[in-house]
Amino acid sequence: MIPIAYTFVFSFNDSLKSNITWRGFTLDKWLNVCAVQNGAVCEAFGNSLLIGAVSTVLATTLGTMIAIALVRYRFKFRAGTSLLLFLPMATPEVVLGAGLAAQFLSLGVPKDMLTIILAHTMFCISFVVVTVKARVAGLDPALEEAGRDLYGSPAQVFARITFPLLLPGILAAALLSFALSFDDFIITNFNSGAVTTFPKYIYISASRGIPAEANVIASAVFILALVIVVTAQVSAAARAKRQARLG
Repeated sequence: MIPIAYTFVFSFNDSLKSNITWRGFTLDKWLNVCAVQNGAVCEAFGNSLLIGAVSTVLATTLGTMIAIALVRYRFKFRAGTSLLLFLPMATPEVVLGAGLAAQFLSLGVPKDMLTIILAHTMFCISFVVVTVKARVAGLDPALEEAGRDLYGSPAQVFARITFPLLLPGILAAALLSFALSFDDFIITNFNSGAVTTFPKYIYISASRGIPAEANVIASAVFILALVIVVTAQVSAAARAKRQARLG
């Protein structure tokens, strides 16, 4: 917890170029986050948010469909598909990043935000499939059979029964994908070209001193994540207590 506390405390540091030595307390860094380097830190943060959001939507959509197919259907190369989906999780990121960079280079694809999104979608799909696959395997088929017995079409059964039951697993997979995408540096550095993401900005700035504004953004992200987790836990506890009273 010490690095997190250090990041939070030094976001209030009245620093100049370097944010290593404490020079005094100030709120200016929180009130003028985008003032440093013509808004470079905010631009990098915005790029990370955009890449993370798009990659999450693509990976979650494709990963959910693949997970359902792997659990519910039997087809050729099913075992091979499962193995291929597991490989990105077991392969070092430097290997994935270098391999993707070589592929984009051989195909003549310029490195920009599109290549980052493709790379992030590729490695996030595996985590989505593993997460959603466990949820699909735990579904009770009798619930869907009951929907079909009540003359529900396949689309209605999926929309009203299957999807709501899968939703917690899908949301968990989406949150995991976004966190992995937002936090990634190695694969991004190989395939980003001139585009700067927040982790890349931190790495580049480390040689000359990370500005306090970067600490502000990192602290804000941490606080937001903490609020979401606490809210979810409190809501779950309150819901369980209500159900216990009703039971």
